[in-house]
Amino acid sequence: MPSRLTEAFRAHPVHLHHNHLDLESVREVPDSHAWPPLDDDYPAADSFGVETVPVIDLMDPKALKLVGHACKTWGVFQVTNHGIPMTLLRAVESQGRRLFSLPPHQKLKAARSPDGISGYGLARISSFFSKLMWSEGFTIVGSPLDHARQLWPQDYSKFCDVMEEYEKEMQKLAGRLMWLMLGSLGITKEDVKWADAMDEFRGACAALQLNSYPSCPDPNRAMGLAAHTDSTLLTVLYQNSTSGLQVFRDGSWTTVPPLPGALVVNVGDLLDILSNGRYPSVLHRAVVNRTYHRLSIAYLYGPPMNVQISPLSRLVDTTNPPLYRTVTWTEYLGTKAKHFNKALSSVRLCVPLNGFIDMNDHNRVKVG
Repeated sequence: MPSRLTEAFRAHPVHLHHNHLDLESVREVPDSHAWPPLDDDYPAADSFGVETVPVIDLMDPKALKLVGHACKTWGVFQVTNHGIPMTLLRAVESQGRRLFSLPPHQKLKAARSPDGISGYGLARISSFFSKLMWSEGFTIVGSPLDHARQLWPQDYSKFCDVMEEYEKEMQKLAGRLMWLMLGSLGITKEDVKWADAMDEFRGACAALQLNSYPSCPDPNRAMGLAAHTDSTLLTVLYQNSTSGLQVFRDGSWTTVPPLPGALVVNVGDLLDILSNGRYPSVLHRAVVNRTYHRLSIAYLYGPPMNVQISPLSRLVDTTNPPLYRTVTWTEYLGTKAKHFNKALSSVRLCVPLNGFIDMNDHNRVKVG
């Protein structure tokens, strides 16, 4: 039975021609993948004297306060002592590399359909750009069994076991992170109708996204994954030992350095809405490099598909009117499929923020 998340994507098919180019074997960037030089519009921040993305030990007694500050000032942070075993992180990375090392014709046997979300293929955001990205992906919603059987007819169980265990652990961590983020705003379970007495989020929906970024002969003319925000509550990313993730802050791009065993957490559009703009979703992208193949695994965490998401009432008063109208994740995914990085602005109410125009407008950033 298809999940509600799958059904939401079926309502908004994306017609992409699967890229048959084997990026591992090309010796120069073809025109189909040639982007303008990356720093033409927005430079990368010089690391000297520049703040770095916060790193938070979840066992720190001050974790709640630190998470709130990071969400407000960065929209992204890294976590350590998160409870995910290093053995599991290594196992999911190993299975991801196993998948992406398959020959192109084999991977295409598990290709994602135009109206689907699960399976192998290009990033859905590719439809908004004239150039292709230097990456390939594999998305898991629900069980990976059917696609794994297509990839490894006789040897699929290990992949499925690892991915299902990882999803189970990520779901618990994502719930814990949600309460830290909401708790830092003074939100309790009584304020969130879809949270139960066990502090869990009933019916929360999620997807697991594996991304592969092969080494590139001219990385300044290629784009791993174009600038975007996530249409989630939060995203948890394991980027192992190879850098490539960058976030946009204060007019420049800042690299999120990979830390052994750490996980990157970023604010998504729906948490921006829930927090009434206090925790802005973060614009981010992935760049590639000349030497190393990079693999990342993202856990995309959202609410039940048909739960009404709006600024939490505790965060709204006469001096802080609601900044966004009510949406469901199903509705918002449709808006994102049509408007991409203009989606959040399109559900924004025309209300000044504290008497000033809100500058947290991702449309001001050129992404094409």
